[in-house]
Amino acid sequence: MPSNEQRRAAAQRKLERQLANRAARARKRKQLTIAGSVLGVVVLVAAGVGVYFLTKGDDDKSKDAALAGSVNCTYNASRQPAAKPVNKPRTDGIKTTGGDAKLSVSMDTSAGPIGLTLNNAKAPCTVNSFASLVGQKYFDGTTCHRMTAGEGLKVLQCGDPTGTGTGGPGYTFDDEYPANQFPPGDPSAQMPIPYKRGVVAMANGGPSTNGSQFFLVYGDSQLPPAYTIFGTVDEPGLATLDKIAAAGQDNSGGQGDGKPNVPVEIKNIQID
Repeated sequence: MPSNEQRRAAAQRKLERQLANRAARARKRKQLTIAGSVLGVVVLVAAGVGVYFLTKGDDDKSKDAALAGSVNCTYNASRQPAAKPVNKPRTDGIKTTGGDAKLSVSMDTSAGPIGLTLNNAKAPCTVNSFASLVGQKYFDGTTCHRMTAGEGLKVLQCGDPTGTGTGGPGYTFDDEYPANQFPPGDPSAQMPIPYKRGVVAMANGGPSTNGSQFFLVYGDSQLPPAYTIFGTVDEPGLATLDKIAAAGQDNSGGQGDGKPNVPVEIKNIQID
């Protein structure tokens, strides 16, 4: 029969395990909760555009299979109404190759220009949605409401007309690259991977809750592959992001997480 001292030691070990597990869950929540979603949970929601990988300029060594020349997309009505009146994107015959496979986009912001190259070869439904929102001037006059500056997560989040992190376009759509590289239930899908400086990705509130919010990575970051990558930022755009980051954020969302100290307004976005 265990002695009182043995019971106390066992209880202490159990408490230590509980505290360690709690800390691990807290770290995971902080990492995953990148921005407000249409579900009211804060996670990154952005227009995902497939970049061949997570890094800029690498050769494709991933296990992904090539998409067909065109795909059909599904955009489901969300429980939350659109933050700004907008029509759903078209759904049929979305090109993944040819002239429509890459889009050059210019963001004119109050902090300076940010050029994007979107590649729908890996995330055609995300790019299609983003292009539709751009064409309807959904992003014009909106602010980038969140910036993170913590270890392992350096992003500027935009795309919510309400500026609160909870707004969306009134519809959601499925995750694409790199989330679609993992079979259902694969534990690897929970493991952080590099989201390199210059990546543009979607924010979301959980699997397949993409809407309009997106984030721009200004410093190498680590995230689970749950956020659709849809493009890259050009060099002048990275200089603009560096200027925004240098001004810091107000820690209103916790240490290293808050609104940019210098407000960032998207004056307009245009497809070149």
